[in-house]
Amino acid sequence: MSDHRAQQLDTRVSGTIWRALQERSRTSGQSIAHIVQLALAEALDIEHHSMFQVSTSGAIVRGLYQGCVTVADLRRHGDLGLGTFEDLDGEMILIDGHCYQARSDGTVVEAPDDALTPFASVVNFAPDSTSVITGIGSYAELTERLDALRTSTNGMLSLKATGHFPVMRVRVACRTEPGVDLVAATANQGIFEFADVPGTLIGFWSPAYVKSIAISGWHLHFISDDRTKGGHVLDLEAADLHVELNDVNDVHLALPETAAFLEADLQEDNEEALRIAEHGDRRPEPSA
Repeated sequence: MSDHRAQQLDTRVSGTIWRALQERSRTSGQSIAHIVQLALAEALDIEHHSMFQVSTSGAIVRGLYQGCVTVADLRRHGDLGLGTFEDLDGEMILIDGHCYQARSDGTVVEAPDDALTPFASVVNFAPDSTSVITGIGSYAELTERLDALRTSTNGMLSLKATGHFPVMRVRVACRTEPGVDLVAATANQGIFEFADVPGTLIGFWSPAYVKSIAISGWHLHFISDDRTKGGHVLDLEAADLHVELNDVNDVHLALPETAAFLEADLQEDNEEALRIAEHGDRRPEPSA
């Protein structure tokens, strides 16, 4: 398997190219490194700044868990991402080109190339900006600090954040029969809490207007440095995090061709169901 980690490139360019790079950086507000990466990606026909997504958030909310794309296909479209596996069997973390499955028994394994996913999002990760944030006491505080790094309320972002976590609380979905809606399926999810664990957050931020396609707001998965712990993030603490953000301005959507998907009613608003399923926010019913 090839090495997908970021590499340092040192090269010489002509004075004309250098002046043009400086001018483009000045007028666009983009870094020279970003402009060079984008130009190289276009020249090499690499989908830089593109996200490849399998199915929709609405389909998952309705219990459409049949796998339709293989892990091998996902890795051809990106080296970083997240999702789940067929029958909602665990949480997916794609990092540095390796695809891991966090399972409901608390173990983490590297997923085989023929494993199937019913929902996933992946990118070829090349950070446009880097930051260090410190003193994070909760997931809510983290997302607030990350929001401050965003430059738009309408664009999409992919994220990679590395650090040491005194507290990491994750959930892992359990294998579920198709047709069981996501709220019911995640009511029996595995919950795991890890202490003093170094690792990486992988995730995306999507605006509210795409909520029937993607999961709006921040959606984060975690994997430890030793690749033995992972899942969908519910809460955390971190002394400091090295945060890398990659703008996403091109989305490729692969829709399932199954009868279940083609015949499903996906028009209902899924925002409340996703809030419950993704954040574990199961508010009690009001008393009579």
